[in-house]
Amino acid sequence: MLVGASGEMGRAFCRELLTRGCRVIAVARSLSKLAAEEKVSDNLVLCPADISQDSAEVSIKACLEGPVRAVIHAAGVPSAGGVANASTEALNMAFNIKVGGFIRLVRAVDEHLVENSRLIAIGGHYGFEPTAYAAGPGVANAALVNLVRQYSWLYGQRGITAHMIAPGPADTPRLRAVAQARADRDELTLEQVLHDMASESTLNELTRVEDIVWAGMMLLSPQARAMAGSTLFMDSGRRHGLP
Repeated sequence: MLVGASGEMGRAFCRELLTRGCRVIAVARSLSKLAAEEKVSDNLVLCPADISQDSAEVSIKACLEGPVRAVIHAAGVPSAGGVANASTEALNMAFNIKVGGFIRLVRAVDEHLVENSRLIAIGGHYGFEPTAYAAGPGVANAALVNLVRQYSWLYGQRGITAHMIAPGPADTPRLRAVAQARADRDELTLEQVLHDMASESTLNELTRVEDIVWAGMMLLSPQARAMAGSTLFMDSGRRHGLP
């Protein structure tokens, strides 16, 4: 089960899972881009649904057949600006998509979860190392950390584990929107801001989408159960302190 399947990261997860022979239920408000990119496959089920709405639970349940081995919540939030100017409506939307969306997703699949099923939330670096330029992702991802820990306690007795992946900024259209907002404010070029963002990493680079997908695939291993409730940092060495 993959939510946010139409985004760049979601499409990368979908391709990898299909390559591994997994049956993928791809959830997004619009799936036209994914449908155009992927070859017709009996293992790909398209599920149009808006995870920010309670009606998504009904749509997802209608697509379920048999056990659900993993859910990956990779829905992104719109760029709403920094804490000084982001509207409270935009902040509420970010929280609703990230936190409310994960809750809706887990409730939809609950009866289909089995031992060693994985609940995986894609959060982000800004939930741990905030920036004044991306208020929505910072607030929503910080809350998502707590939610994953709650699910770890709730489902642990059933042998089901919850995890969060916290990537650093990845070179995606969403990240470029955040960078463009900073460039406009500081009268810089987009390329200058992206260079500065990369330099904040010990590797002097942005996180790659394929690295985030690798982390998700690792969590599908039975041996990953010992990581229950943990956050897997894929930030290319950006943190300045312990979480």
